[in-house]
Amino acid sequence: MVRPHPLRRAISALSTVGLLAGVGLTQLVFSPPVGAAVSDPAAAVNTLVGSSNSGETFPGADTPFGMVQWSPENTRGDQTRTPQPGGYDYGVTRVRGFSLTHMSGTGCAGGAGDVPILPYAGAVTSSPTSDRADATYAATFSHANETGTAGSYRVGLDSGVNVELSASTHTGAGRFTYPTGKTPSLLVRTSNSEVGSSAAQTTIDTANRAISGSVTSGNFCGYINDVDRRSYYTLYFYAAFDKPFASTGTWKDGTLSAGSTSSSGGTTYGTDGWPVAGKGSGGYVTFDPNQGQSVGVRVGISYVSAANAKANLDAENPAGTTFDTVKQRAHDAWNTELNRLAITGGSATQQATFYTALYHSLLHPNVFSDTNGQYVGMDQKTHTVSGNQRAQYANFSGWDVYRDQVQLVTLLRPDVGADIAQSLYNQANQNNGVWDRWTHNQGGTHVMTGDPGPAAASSIYAFGGTSFDAAGALTSMVHAATTVTAEDRSRDGWNVMVTGERPSLDRYLSIGYVPSDGNAWGGAGETLEDVSADFGISQLAQRLNDTTTGSQFLARAQNWKNVFNPGTGYIQERNSSGAWDSFDPASDNGFAEGSAAQYTWMVPFNAKGLFASMGGSASAASRLDKFFHNSDGSWALSASDGTHSDLSNEPSIGTPWLYDFAGQPYKTEQTVRQVVNTLWSDSPGGIPGQDDLGAMSSWYVFAAMGVYPLAPGRADLLLASPLFSQIVVHRGNGVTLTLNATGAGTDAPYIQSMKVNGAVSTRPWLPESLVTSGGTVDMTLGSTANTSWGTAAGDAPPSFDSGSASADVALNKPATADSSCNGDESAAKAVNGSVSGGTADKWCSLGGTTWWRVDLGGPTPVRTLTVRHAGAGGESTAWNTRDYDIQASDDGTTWTTLVQARGNTASVTTHAVSVTTRYLKLNVLTPEQSGTGGAARIYEFEAYS
Repeated sequence: MVRPHPLRRAISALSTVGLLAGVGLTQLVFSPPVGAAVSDPAAAVNTLVGSSNSGETFPGADTPFGMVQWSPENTRGDQTRTPQPGGYDYGVTRVRGFSLTHMSGTGCAGGAGDVPILPYAGAVTSSPTSDRADATYAATFSHANETGTAGSYRVGLDSGVNVELSASTHTGAGRFTYPTGKTPSLLVRTSNSEVGSSAAQTTIDTANRAISGSVTSGNFCGYINDVDRRSYYTLYFYAAFDKPFASTGTWKDGTLSAGSTSSSGGTTYGTDGWPVAGKGSGGYVTFDPNQGQSVGVRVGISYVSAANAKANLDAENPAGTTFDTVKQRAHDAWNTELNRLAITGGSATQQATFYTALYHSLLHPNVFSDTNGQYVGMDQKTHTVSGNQRAQYANFSGWDVYRDQVQLVTLLRPDVGADIAQSLYNQANQNNGVWDRWTHNQGGTHVMTGDPGPAAASSIYAFGGTSFDAAGALTSMVHAATTVTAEDRSRDGWNVMVTGERPSLDRYLSIGYVPSDGNAWGGAGETLEDVSADFGISQLAQRLNDTTTGSQFLARAQNWKNVFNPGTGYIQERNSSGAWDSFDPASDNGFAEGSAAQYTWMVPFNAKGLFASMGGSASAASRLDKFFHNSDGSWALSASDGTHSDLSNEPSIGTPWLYDFAGQPYKTEQTVRQVVNTLWSDSPGGIPGQDDLGAMSSWYVFAAMGVYPLAPGRADLLLASPLFSQIVVHRGNGVTLTLNATGAGTDAPYIQSMKVNGAVSTRPWLPESLVTSGGTVDMTLGSTANTSWGTAAGDAPPSFDSGSASADVALNKPATADSSCNGDESAAKAVNGSVSGGTADKWCSLGGTTWWRVDLGGPTPVRTLTVRHAGAGGESTAWNTRDYDIQASDDGTTWTTLVQARGNTASVTTHAVSVTTRYLKLNVLTPEQSGTGGAARIYEFEAYS
């Protein structure tokens, strides 16, 4: 996700891990039995992991996918800033409150952090809003007095106050123990959400020992661009205390009103998207120390209404419920989810790292509907969940989580995955059909690039989360991907938060890629994101038996070829006329949070096609070797110079698995294990980059399991090797997948042999059936690479090119033409399966009536045609075929026109057809863009059934 200014921050994960190694391990009292599965994984979780700089996680109390995350807000002495986006930085040991909502590892400057509550030891004698440096109404603490684990958080403040927090889905539970001799006060800083508020209201009800109110906020990344400098949600809260109030008071801005019971006023967002120092409102109460030093509070929240906030509290945490009861229930709720991945083997540290990563993977998205099913939609109207949907979810960091996190969630909980997909579809319906790429509560923030909603929803369906309106969602996705809107053409929000769902969709549809002179945050990177979305749509359509849409979008997914420059061998920016921009593989020109060298590998659904463009699998594997290593042979895994991998951020995280396609799976095994062993740890610095609402932690969970999703919309799993001797996946739908790894260990990443359901397999991937139906995989691992395992041509995972994953039926078939420019540019060159043989690797003709045809050898079904023009071979795009027809014939005499292409400028064109034929013919009407004649140049003509 978006990094704080500067947007991309060099992160030296290795040095961070080294510096903080061992820090935080004393938080755990956990010793797994030898030879048995971990019985209490919640006890293994250390919520302080990732809270030092890079990970930007929060350590507070929550439940799986819960609405409440009750966690500290630390301060460096500036009331308008948090030290990290999650509100907490391990290196900052001063706290100004404990807020009810948080997001984990979001980048930007934070978000949420609503309703900070501070138990304060002393009398309130001035407005907390006047305390601009957090010098008075804040307290220091020591990590020696701090513990965070699944479902609960505790810290002893140096003020003498002991803070204990826990949560249920919609409520928080707190227990504050005050020191003797000081006034026990409690501040509710209602207006002080992490990035400010436009309105806030606080009411103190002495008769019912309650404080309630609301805050209206939003402003996520608002300091970057004013399109998000706005409020889009209101959070309501109702806090009930177990002790009467001895006194009350409120404040607004710099004015303190002792004895008052109501106040209102937000911080505003100033003129630059930051809350204004000295503005805001809240309330405080004190307690009679003669009533006891400990005060309990139960807090319910809602995004719908004040009444719903109290109803949520009454439903989940009613009067009489003890703090310890809520804490135990939260612990048990986490064990229910964490036990869905039962692991055996490994050290205590490895198990803690694994379960903490799984914990972080299951924090988001968050339940957004109340216990009565109501929620506020993106149309700002109140809705109620219905049909199969049990809950509406919010907080979707699309660009990050579509790669692995939604797959992991759905692997474990297909029902939750389906609800997430339905939630995304609901949001689109309420948002004029737009699948916003980053949603916060009921607001669309547009942050990052691409169109991740379709990629996520199709993956959820593939992994078994099918109980949502998939047909309706598909129709909506297709409409958004084919209908150009004013926002798609707009530069509003450029570059971090372009408002359109598909920026420059008009250009993408007309020329087959997003150009550098469009309005996306990097045209080349946007093209790669769009083709992943198109591939996801194609897969969902095929699963719903819509083969026409499936073929159409599978063909569109090959548009990545239009931004692959054969001359440089990289995905590269090009303008709308087809010319390539100036190029440096280490540059981020054309890409979001990554370089050309890093993004070039991001074609997960067609690695075979990408490798072919690079000159073949051996060439691609050699490039991968250089990508992951420095010139001296040492690993290059993070803090990248742009030419190497950066496994601390999403563009690179799929790349280690590509060796599986290149016939060298042992290098995937080696590289993934190196990342697991060195970039991740059970320490505050143990996450190498921003966790991005669980996306990075999900990568670790999959990596430690030794599997990874192949591509959006697919449930095939690429293989590395398990870190543990046994991993049993207990899916929520009753399906069980068991991964056994004899000889597993830190230094034994190499698969020696494998059986799938008892049958010997040499394939470095698992088919979708293992996910959908379950089964058993038995591996034998070792410390020495078996360089012959998984190397046969038929072992590689599937790649999906135009039409289907099937072969090009025109490949090497007999071809004839009207003429050839010379003997090296014969008709056969257009069906030889290559564009890498230089500028002569094509059919060329200067004939007056220019045609080319191929004999498929007999009646053959054809569903997609791909034509690679001059630019695909590295020649000038001014020579791309402008006007042409494609015809079919059963006898070579009578022809039926299938395609009429006019005004083409693209280097690669794809056409969805539906025909069974023996002959295909290409008639070139206008060979070059100038329209004044010239030579026809066709590098490859492909036909897929």
